[in-house]
Amino acid sequence: MPTFFTEVFDKPSSVGPLGLLVLDGAKDMGKLVDKYLVNWYNRDLAKHNVANFVKRDTFILSSSFPRFTTGDGKAMINDSVRGMDLYILVDTGNYNVTYNMLGSPNRMSPDDHYADLKRAISAAGGKAERITVVMPILYGGRQHRRNSRESLDCAQMLQELYSMGVSEIITFDAHDPRVQNAVPLMGFDNFFATYQILKALKNRFPDEDITKENFMIVSPDEGAMNRNIYYASVLGLDLGMFYKRRDYTTVVNGRNPIVSHDYIGTSVNGKDIFVADDIIATGDSMLRLCRHLKDDGARRIFLNATFAIFTEGKEKFQKAYEEGLFTAVLSTNLTYTSPEVKACEWFIEADLSKYIAYIIAYCNQNKSVADLLSSSERIHELMKK
Repeated sequence: MPTFFTEVFDKPSSVGPLGLLVLDGAKDMGKLVDKYLVNWYNRDLAKHNVANFVKRDTFILSSSFPRFTTGDGKAMINDSVRGMDLYILVDTGNYNVTYNMLGSPNRMSPDDHYADLKRAISAAGGKAERITVVMPILYGGRQHRRNSRESLDCAQMLQELYSMGVSEIITFDAHDPRVQNAVPLMGFDNFFATYQILKALKNRFPDEDITKENFMIVSPDEGAMNRNIYYASVLGLDLGMFYKRRDYTTVVNGRNPIVSHDYIGTSVNGKDIFVADDIIATGDSMLRLCRHLKDDGARRIFLNATFAIFTEGKEKFQKAYEEGLFTAVLSTNLTYTSPEVKACEWFIEADLSKYIAYIIAYCNQNKSVADLLSSSERIHELMKK
């Protein structure tokens, strides 16, 4: 591990004491992040003999988000946030959180999670010294640009948070990071899980030969080219791409349906393939891509999505796996994935809690996160091992 990760807290923060406000959808991730932060804080500041050092048991603030029977909600923070460097963790993609509305259980949508986030900021009452929102899956991120008379959900969300006093957004693999142009004076850090994904791949398949002769990167569409170009460049591999031809005269579930996938690039015959995208929703286009690659002679196919949501369940992927269309799906714990999917032998999850803890600790210490944003050095070390 590079030396810049060996020590995290070398002094009390000049901004304010660190506080974590964990919303209901991000509780599992919040506990993991808090565990790392507590261990590092107690270890490093005790070692530096910091004056007035007080050992911490947790950084998580007591809070609740109760609902009235009508479905209206509110946020309550039970601990003081005055003068704190406050980090709010929210998972807008967690569809497993429910609340009672008119006597019936109701699943929380991304809109509900975002509303709770604004309630939490409001409950802080402007008393925190600095507020940073850690939102791994960006709310409205797929509605990032306007075609004709459409809403601009993500840009509007960013402007609302900025007007409420949020100083920075920390997110992962934004669908289109250019949306940050909506708030040029607010911090916007977009991280990627490239190292953690490749580490998970090598842990499960230690025999995988990631060389130009045996391995290749394929982008599922033109929109995912940047993340696939990064993998190909860092690993020194060939890159291919699928072009999605859509029927722009028809709209199905808010999107123009895909007519066909056309492959552009060098031959995949006899090679193992790595495909990276940001989200697996229905997964239809991914499975169609796998069939195309298999027909062209590809060997093992590894599918990677930062956020594995599987909106239609695991059945289609389980059937495709049994047919031999792909070898594994690699994803992260940055958003909720159902236990049924996690239990599948073809699913591999990379834990990003330690990475998020590093990011929060570095920001709290006002250290540069440049080394955390770039993972090329760690990837090269991983490949050497």
